[in-house]
Amino acid sequence: MLTGLVTRCRNWFSALTTLTSVGTAGSVPVRSRAKARDPYFDNAKFLAVVLVVIGHAWEPLRAANVGGRALEAAQTFVYAFHLPVFILMCGYFSRGFTAGRDRTRKLVAAIVVPYVIFSLAYPLWAGLLAGNHVGWDPLEPYYLTWFMPALLLWRLSTPLWQQIRYPITAALLISMLAGFDTLPSMLNAAQVLSFLPFFVVGLTLRPHHFALLRRRAMRFAGAAVLILGGVAAYAVALTVDPEWVHWRRSFVQLGVGAPAGVGFRLLALAAAVILTVAFLAVVPGRRTWFTRLGSASMYVYLLHGFVTLFLSYQGWYYQVSGAEVVLVTIGCAALAVMLSSAAVRGAFHWAVEPRLDWLFRPRACPPAPVRRSAGVVEDDAEHMPSSGPDLAHPVPHRDPPETPGAGNGAVPDGKDQPLTDSGPEDHRP
Repeated sequence: MLTGLVTRCRNWFSALTTLTSVGTAGSVPVRSRAKARDPYFDNAKFLAVVLVVIGHAWEPLRAANVGGRALEAAQTFVYAFHLPVFILMCGYFSRGFTAGRDRTRKLVAAIVVPYVIFSLAYPLWAGLLAGNHVGWDPLEPYYLTWFMPALLLWRLSTPLWQQIRYPITAALLISMLAGFDTLPSMLNAAQVLSFLPFFVVGLTLRPHHFALLRRRAMRFAGAAVLILGGVAAYAVALTVDPEWVHWRRSFVQLGVGAPAGVGFRLLALAAAVILTVAFLAVVPGRRTWFTRLGSASMYVYLLHGFVTLFLSYQGWYYQVSGAEVVLVTIGCAALAVMLSSAAVRGAFHWAVEPRLDWLFRPRACPPAPVRRSAGVVEDDAEHMPSSGPDLAHPVPHRDPPETPGAGNGAVPDGKDQPLTDSGPEDHRP
């Protein structure tokens, strides 16, 4: 028996040696770091974008005092963390921005061109609904389009955060200072600066941080925190201005002085961090029925506003009862599923994923730079093909190999992750 086992092992080893020699003839062995999309992040993006759709549908009702205290609390609760979730993931998947090839092409195709298209389409749609002309200014984002230029600015600032010794501290100071003065509305400067810490935190995160959140104990703890967060939101509803979680008003505009403003903003930051961690902890890590929909979150984000904006101009919408708000909420989830479908993606591919081969010069296609380690050549992640856009990263996303000690202190130079993108919020016309 032992002799037979030894013979089998020898045969397997011989076959393996033959395959290796064939694969390396005339070249060095290649070990690709390509991975399938992690279902955890797709699950997180889909669940978060559903909250975006719900939040935008709730906003006009809340403003009209439909739904009372319960809807006020629910809307404040959702807005306290759904944008930080997206922005943090945008930062996490932006770590390889400076190492990625064709960065300009990716930024133009994934952010600039879709922004131009939808920043034109939304004012036209609003003008049609209102029955009058709505002006267009590319530097004054309309409705939900503000997030696109914000993401562009955050992405372009990535090399800076990779050089600063204490990036999170610096971003927090910038966020706090943004509340001291009423900033110009151009490119939604207040929100760009106020949400900056979440992007920078994402830049400092590594796969092992998310691995901690995916433990069973953290899942139960996250669910408990979310429940407590909902209770807290109900307790402060009708007494605390919900604009504190929209991050677009100065302390003066919110009617408080600098000391109180700093205190409220610190509380809002703490709540956002805690609820973001809790939300990411309850996200399932396995593949689910909605996992594949997470890769289409950019479609959901950019297209759902036409429906929610339409509703906000309909008088009957403000006549819904508290119980009917539940049906509206279910309808929002169904809308997110529909907008993630293959049919919608095929119909609006030209606007969300524009092909710009006609705009750019043909690529020279030089040999991909390689890194040699123990006689093995490793493909750079930046040379992986694009997987299509989604809200957190319109270009491919994979977890890069961890660097010992990464995530602490300054953001390391990123050569471990390709370019990514985007997220949402409500900017009423």
